[in-house]
Amino acid sequence: MAAPRLLLLTLALVLAACWAGRADGHGVHPLSRIAIHRARVALDASSAVQASPELLGSRGEDTAWVTVEFSVPHASDGDWIGVFSPANFNASTCPGSHGSGPGPVICSAPIKFQFANYSTGYAESGKRTTLKFQLINQRQDFSFGLFTGGLSNPTLVAVSNKIAFANPKAPVYPRLALGRTWNEMTVTWTSGYDSNEAYPFVEWGMKGRRPGHEPAGTVTFGRDSLCGEPARTVGWRDPGFIHTAFLKNLLPEKEYKYRIGHMLQYNGKVIWGKPNSFTAPPCPGHKSLQRVVIFGDMGKAERDGSNEYQNYQLASLNTTDALIKDLDNTDIVFHIGDISYANGYLSQWDQFTQQVEPITSRVPYMLASGNHERDFPNSGSFYNGTDSGGECGVLAETMYYAPRETKANYWYSTDYGMFRFCVADSEQDWREGTEQYKFIEYCLATVDRAKQPWLVFIAHRVLGYSSGFSYGYNGAFAEPMARQSLEKLWRRYGVDVAFYGHVHQYERTCPVYEEKCVKEGTVHVVVGGGGSHLTNFTTEVPPWSVYRDMDYGFGKLTASDDTTLKFEYRRSSDGLVYDSFVVHKDKHNV
Repeated sequence: MAAPRLLLLTLALVLAACWAGRADGHGVHPLSRIAIHRARVALDASSAVQASPELLGSRGEDTAWVTVEFSVPHASDGDWIGVFSPANFNASTCPGSHGSGPGPVICSAPIKFQFANYSTGYAESGKRTTLKFQLINQRQDFSFGLFTGGLSNPTLVAVSNKIAFANPKAPVYPRLALGRTWNEMTVTWTSGYDSNEAYPFVEWGMKGRRPGHEPAGTVTFGRDSLCGEPARTVGWRDPGFIHTAFLKNLLPEKEYKYRIGHMLQYNGKVIWGKPNSFTAPPCPGHKSLQRVVIFGDMGKAERDGSNEYQNYQLASLNTTDALIKDLDNTDIVFHIGDISYANGYLSQWDQFTQQVEPITSRVPYMLASGNHERDFPNSGSFYNGTDSGGECGVLAETMYYAPRETKANYWYSTDYGMFRFCVADSEQDWREGTEQYKFIEYCLATVDRAKQPWLVFIAHRVLGYSSGFSYGYNGAFAEPMARQSLEKLWRRYGVDVAFYGHVHQYERTCPVYEEKCVKEGTVHVVVGGGGSHLTNFTTEVPPWSVYRDMDYGFGKLTASDDTTLKFEYRRSSDGLVYDSFVVHKDKHNV
């Protein structure tokens, strides 16, 4: 009987991956619509494109608006402007040889694009018109290409002048995360400086005291570290250098000032990032106001309207802006999978880190691994889909720090005051008997509930309960075999709340065990409406489903003592509360 059971489980996992892929927008990244490998070059002297200003960020800014003027003798709705970086994107930049036959003339996708008719009056052929682009500092110069023929048969007819930031290598986009101990904060950032060229460090200290310097480690990676297309081909872009410093022995709940910097080796000059601050975590068991934001599946979007061919993450900016607006009332953020939706187009990770930088520079930003970070065939992921676009976890693992025990495993536990968070990796095998199963049980079993009464389980895919259509169509209402493996652990160790993403909607259950509402069960919450396009629920509402909302939003936990935990679901559009519940504990029987 073992072989048939294994076959059925394998088939169920394949079907679940297929349906989840449909719900998750699998393979429909806007940049993937551009057949750049088929591009032709037919420069036309009667066509022109000009970008200004040529120098960006002269006062240290890491974003800038650029005006692009252009004209073409025979305008059509298929004309478009692509932003390329590095500015030189001709055949000379293509890796390797192309054999005896001709190879592609353009080997890298643009980092963003707009259709020319986005500009008013473009239909009047030959008329000079303009578009506005917002660029961020991404370590290289830029140029703009004017294409005809639409996205499926692009023909390059004009190339602009080159433009660049005053210091393309400047340190940018700091990202805080909790370290391996409760009194440690990590700072990660990106720059164009190799450690042989400049010494990376963080200047930091409590307000009113003399700051110290903490050195940072430096990592990067090449194409060979990735596992497939488009990440290794048209989606490749040099990631620069990623630096991480560990700020240790923090005093609980004290404010610290910090700024990232690089000391140039050849003259000792320091290149500084922006000044920032954070509040150190509370010590385990300390009773104070502690507020935790949790959501998944946000992605990124363009404030200048670029990539409008398909609105890939419709509400990403709404969610980001809502979180920024409420940041003074937030202590820590968990983004539980499907982070940037770069899908192998590496430039999008820079754009995501810039979008969330107002959040990540001030509060810890903790990740969980999702299918759009990890999954690719024959790469060791539990699911065999192509959702990562060949990234295979490398970008998420490198761009953001998480307190993992080993680089190979993206699961970890982390403590924050009265909370213990057990963060699973749903893209690796979690079934009973596996290494991850042992981690999950250890994380749940070792918490001191007298100090940390609030026990939270997190995973990207739904390992508990969801009536999203992609889970409910076959009656499983979760990943196949998930509850059979894990529900007894949640019950045994008294998990208060479990959070998931993956399906793009909000749903809350009653305290539930074995599909029945019970007094001492775990509340399961899907918070997958961070920004990517929404997905449907099943028509029939299961008896354990208390509240469903097909809208964009995020969750927020609030605790100030060991007897009451409050949860709120807020919509991204207005930040208002649309659902809430409270968990009560008898402090004598935690």
